[in-house]
Amino acid sequence: MRRLCAGFLCFAFLATTVSAVAQDTNQTDHPSAQERVKETLQQIRKLPAEWLIGPYIPSSRELLPLTNEQRADVYFNQTFLTTGAYVLRGFTAGIDQARGVPSQWGGGIDGYGKRFASRYGQFIITNTLHSVGNAALGYESRYDLCRCTGFWPRTRHAIMRNFMTYNRSERELRFASPLYVGSFSAGMISSVWFPRPHDVWRDGAYAAIGQAGWGSAYNWVSEFSIDILRRLTGRRYPQNFPQPSSSRP
Repeated sequence: MRRLCAGFLCFAFLATTVSAVAQDTNQTDHPSAQERVKETLQQIRKLPAEWLIGPYIPSSRELLPLTNEQRADVYFNQTFLTTGAYVLRGFTAGIDQARGVPSQWGGGIDGYGKRFASRYGQFIITNTLHSVGNAALGYESRYDLCRCTGFWPRTRHAIMRNFMTYNRSERELRFASPLYVGSFSAGMISSVWFPRPHDVWRDGAYAAIGQAGWGSAYNWVSEFSIDILRRLTGRRYPQNFPQPSSSRP
């Protein structure tokens, strides 16, 4: 019965958000702005940081809303083509392995494989619900590098962006409700493949709490990833992202 409730909640969330997306029109009336967004996405894809942390907004670029097509592109890259997504799931699966959770999966490579698949499957569900919810509400799905300097201001920005995101205006902050609804729902749904008995509500709560902690840590790495890459490459990695060609004289 609990699994049925979890599935119903997930279906209701998807139905509501998909309906909103279907009714959504282009998010901007300025083609040149969308050209700049498209160029930024293409340029970032060529840089090592994008493969590490996923699509992001450089501090030198203005925040512009995405079209639904661009959102789909960001979702695919975040979910399947970002190295950091696999590394973090591998790390948390290792912690589960060390704790022996769940104990029925045993140890060794086989046990670790099940735990990694579980963590990654939960991530796919989370990011799917997160992305659909963001599209419906017009929320920003990418991490924006802080337009500030200093270790602590940038750290505060990284943590804050795990809880707050920009709405369609790309200027007003809102609570990142799709992220935590997605995390909670994914935690509940993941109980389907866990050995019984399992409390779906508890699993959902743990997943949301995990997002608060691990999400903040991931944002922190994202914030300082370019600094790390510059140190590793002897400062050969570009510090400032080039301006879009459409804005050049």
